[in-house]
Amino acid sequence: MNIRDADLHDLPQLSTLFDLYRQFYAKESDVKAAEHFLKARIQHNESEIYVAEDDDKTLLGFTQLYPLFSSTRMQRYWLLNDLFVHADHRGKGAALQLIGRAKQLCRDTNACGMYLETGKNNIAGNNLYLKADMNLYDAVNFYEWEVEK
Repeated sequence: MNIRDADLHDLPQLSTLFDLYRQFYAKESDVKAAEHFLKARIQHNESEIYVAEDDDKTLLGFTQLYPLFSSTRMQRYWLLNDLFVHADHRGKGAALQLIGRAKQLCRDTNACGMYLETGKNNIAGNNLYLKADMNLYDAVNFYEWEVEK
């Protein structure tokens, strides 16, 4: 298994994985919109996307991180916004390797760390993040505001 930066050549496979990821979070399937979204992130260098691929160059999964800054720490901070491994390839270490690459990004950019959010009912994800030496921080309330459509 190889973990590497995603590029525009990955869009057909990556868009399909991204669409499956969105469906996991109860969003309607739209592979074309997924491709457009990912293409823009890659072309404008707005996120870091890493892919896990097998020896046949089949993409098994991906992670996407967005740059942020911590005012209190006065350092870059990364949001691990997306992590997905295709159901056929889970349990083989791809997710841990993708998280490992994300940790290396933090080191390479002198960031203070990264954070993520997942549902309390995402048992597999919650177990994975603990296994990846991430700390569960539940001492704060999380609030969100959305623009009405």
